[in-house]
Amino acid sequence: MNKLKMGIIGVGGIAQQRHIPAFAGMEERVELTAVQDVNNERAKSVAEMFDIPHVFENYQQLFEVVDAVTICTPNKFHSEIAVAALNAGVHVLCEKPMAITTEECEAMIEAARKNDRLLSIAYHYRYMPEAKLAKEAIFNGEIGDPLVTRVQAMRRRKVPGWGVFTNKDLQGGGSLIDFGCHLLDLALWLLDDPKPVEVIGKTYNRLSKAPGQVNDWGAFDHKTFNVDDHVTSYIIFEDGMSMQFECSWAANIKEDQTSLSISGAEGGMDVYPFELYQTKYGTVWNTWAKLPEESLSPGFLQADNFVESCLGDSEQIVKPEQALRVTQLIEAIYKSSETGTSIKLV
Repeated sequence: MNKLKMGIIGVGGIAQQRHIPAFAGMEERVELTAVQDVNNERAKSVAEMFDIPHVFENYQQLFEVVDAVTICTPNKFHSEIAVAALNAGVHVLCEKPMAITTEECEAMIEAARKNDRLLSIAYHYRYMPEAKLAKEAIFNGEIGDPLVTRVQAMRRRKVPGWGVFTNKDLQGGGSLIDFGCHLLDLALWLLDDPKPVEVIGKTYNRLSKAPGQVNDWGAFDHKTFNVDDHVTSYIIFEDGMSMQFECSWAANIKEDQTSLSISGAEGGMDVYPFELYQTKYGTVWNTWAKLPEESLSPGFLQADNFVESCLGDSEQIVKPEQALRVTQLIEAIYKSSETGTSIKLV
């Protein structure tokens, strides 16, 4: 089997904690070849830490020595770098979200198509055991036709106080585009990528604009905080399904809460923790659905699927057209809040 020569663009926390260790664990199939970062000294340090031979100041130079890249930059640069890589004949795994706008996403998809290269987005929640079990149950018709989905991606006091997470110019938004996007993607994947037709949303940043806030994830400047820290929305789909969605970095709740539940015509389910409810069993948990033990992390499984797909040995799990749908909804929620009206997507 040929080794995939991998380059990393942007070597901050997510690259060091998830992507590089995952690829480093695939020595028989992957060669970590090069890194590039706007902070060249950090790039050199990370290259030395992980024994990566090449450090480049320009990502265009990096494309000359790799087969694939993983993009871990601020959101603003996702599309620009991905399109450049694809046009250079390089496969791309891009950190979530795919891009800030649907127009940028469409440019990425077109570049992948034109150059016959693989483009995938790092929505790693799909690789969690609960998610895979829920997908299987829905595919097998265990809840019938899905009708109503409820999603909460809620953190009590966890505004990321590092990096550029609170910089709207570089990230495009806050809790929705950073954290909520994961649960939006997962919900859409479980529902088999339904087409949204109308969105109403409301965003808030009042909590994090106030001085003296308690925050578990480091200090941030409340005076310059200009992104959302709490978002609510309601989404209607073409086939009549609906979704209630809420996410937060800084909610006044007792504890963090990640939940995704789906009510179907013949049953229902919760994903976290996975439980299946069916009227034919008297609305009790269907006990066959025990959560399988998973020895590999979602980050490793994500990297493994990308590598196998690049090598032609597997089908990619996160397709770019699906990731575009997530960005389309995020864009619509923000626009609805700005305009005070619902947004029609047809």
